[in-house]
Amino acid sequence: MRIRGETFWGWADPALQHRSHDETLDCGTLIDVQVRLSRTGSTQMFIGVYAPSGMALHEEAYNSRPGESMTRALAWGVGLARKLATSSTPQARTRIPCEA
Repeated sequence: MRIRGETFWGWADPALQHRSHDETLDCGTLIDVQVRLSRTGSTQMFIGVYAPSGMALHEEAYNSRPGESMTRALAWGVGLARKLATSSTPQARTRIPCEA
């Protein structure tokens, strides 16, 4: 079970349909990437990385991905989530304990 942080709850809107990609990496780290179209037609995205315990390690939301389709944004977001989960990068708020 994921313990969602403020970023997710600020982004969440049950009235909008979305596509998602959930994945558990070999080390048990969970990634969750969701994309949707806003009410005005902008592609929006959420990226979450969670410890095996469910604790949020990293969450970020994009209100707009200009020029990107939902499919392209989802693919980009999955790549970023995997990168965050497998390396210590300046983008990560904490060291995520999963190595490639």
